[in-house]
Amino acid sequence: MISKLVIGLVGEMASGKGTSAEYIKRKYKASDYRFSDILRDILKQLFLENSRYNMASLSLCLRKTFGEDVLDKTIAEKIKKDNNKIIVVDGIRRKEDMNYLKRIPGFRLVYIETDLKIAYQRIRKRKENIGDFNKTWKEFQKEHQLETEKNISKIKKEADIIINNNKDKKNLYKQLDEIISKYSI
Repeated sequence: MISKLVIGLVGEMASGKGTSAEYIKRKYKASDYRFSDILRDILKQLFLENSRYNMASLSLCLRKTFGEDVLDKTIAEKIKKDNNKIIVVDGIRRKEDMNYLKRIPGFRLVYIETDLKIAYQRIRKRKENIGDFNKTWKEFQKEHQLETEKNISKIKKEADIIINNNKDKKNLYKQLDEIISKYSI
């Protein structure tokens, strides 16, 4: 029997993963885990700038040294100890990010797709990382070629659910509510 629903979010930069995770956390009192939080914590401890480039570089270094699924294993271990009935995982970027998560009963992979132009406008508004507000379209496109970004679209084939986030938040939330309703315990 499934004891918890674990929603893994995957999608291109600024597709709505963070917004989705925040909504599920707020409305359903879900626990949430982000791959980038692990990286941000390490960068903070090292007094390094919290930039997309530094996170991508650190991710590559950790994966090369400790195995491609080191971040996945870390989050899966945290989920095992979490007693919450609904858990959301934000930031799956490659197949290796699911080696351990897929073993958790109740894991569902949700791919969020968004038009690249819409994602570009969103990333400039949210200012999550240093330099996002001033980012040019050309820089944004270049970031999509980073190692951490280039395999995301391949994961779409493995998704249990695909949602479109080209409209407003109300539409996104409706789709998320349908997922929770369908798979909740």
